Amino acid sequence: MHRRTTTHSAATLTITLLLASCIQSSQAPAQIPSIAHYYDYQIIQNSRALDIESLSEKLQTADVVLVGEWHTHSAVHRFQTELYHHLIQSNEEVTLSMEQFTRDKQRLVDAYLSGTIGEQFLKKKANAWPNYESDYRALVELAKLNQQSIVAANAPRKIVRCVGQRGLEYLEELPTDERKWVATNIDLSDNPYKQQFLASMHHDDPSMNEQQYAAQATWDETMAESIVNHLENNPTSKVMHIAGDFHINKGLGIKRVINRLNSDLSVVTISPSSEVESGSDFTLQVLPPPQRYVQEKHRMEAYHSFGHGITPASCD
Repeated sequence: MHRRTTTHSAATLTITLLLASCIQSSQAPAQIPSIAHYYDYQIIQNSRALDIESLSEKLQTADVVLVGEWHTHSAVHRFQTELYHHLIQSNEEVTLSMEQFTRDKQRLVDAYLSGTIGEQFLKKKANAWPNYESDYRALVELAKLNQQSIVAANAPRKIVRCVGQRGLEYLEELPTDERKWVATNIDLSDNPYKQQFLASMHHDDPSMNEQQYAAQATWDETMAESIVNHLENNPTSKVMHIAGDFHINKGLGIKRVINRLNSDLSVVTISPSSEVESGSDFTLQVLPPPQRYVQEKHRMEAYHSFGHGITPASCD
C-alpha cells in the first residue's frame, strides 16, 4: 500500500442491457456469465469476469476503494457488503466512508459504533436515509462487529442546497463551527466532470447551472477531503467509500479531488453498469433498474407535482 503526505489545498441514466455470451480478450476468449436476477452481479475487468475473492486481492495495494452505487439497487448493495466483508478479512483496518452520513453527525456515528446509543436513535438524530435498513444497515453492522471506523464523509444537505441557491458565497456566512462541515477549498474550474454535469442540466439560465455545479462540487470536495483527512490521521488504514455513481464513475469526481489533495494515494474506482464495461477501473455488471415511467404523461405529472405547495427552507 502506498503511503502518503497530505497536500491541503441522481441524474437519471437510460441504459441498454447487454449480456455478452462470449467476450474476446487480447489473450483468450472469456465467458461473461449472464445476470440471473435482480440480486445477482458480475465483476468485470477488461472484459473478463472476476470473482469477489480475486477482486479483493487486486485491491490490496489500493489506499482508497471508491464504490459507485445506484441508490436502492439490491445487487449493488449486496456487492458492497460482500466486498467490505472480504476486505476486512484481508486487512486489519478498513474504514468505511459513507456519502449517506454527514460530517456534523460524526459524533453520533461514533457513539453507535461504541454501543452508547441504539440504532433507532442513530437513524433519527443522524438523518439516516429512508433506505438505511434495507441498503446500509449491513455495512454499518459489519463495521461495528469488526470494530472498524466509519467516516461520515458528506457535507450537510442544507448547506449544499443553499450553495446551489446562492453559490459558494453562502459558505462565507457560516459560523466557524459550521464551516468545518464543508471542504476547505472547493474548485469550480473547468474539467471533464464539470462539462459532464452541465451537459445533464436543463435550466435555461447558465448562472443557475453554475450554482448547481457549485453544490455538486461541494459534495465531491467534502467527501474527498474527509477521506484524505482520515488517512492522514490513520496511515495504516484502507478506506472503502460508497457514494452515488456520478460522484465516482471514470474517476472524474471524488477520485480527481483526492488526487489533487494527495497525489501519493492509490485510488481505485468500481462502477455499476448494465453494460460489460463502465469506464471505471472495475465494472459491477447488474440488471438495469426498472423503468420509472412508460407513459410520458405520467412522467410529466410527477414533474409538475414535485415540490408543489412546498416552500424551500431558508438559507438566511
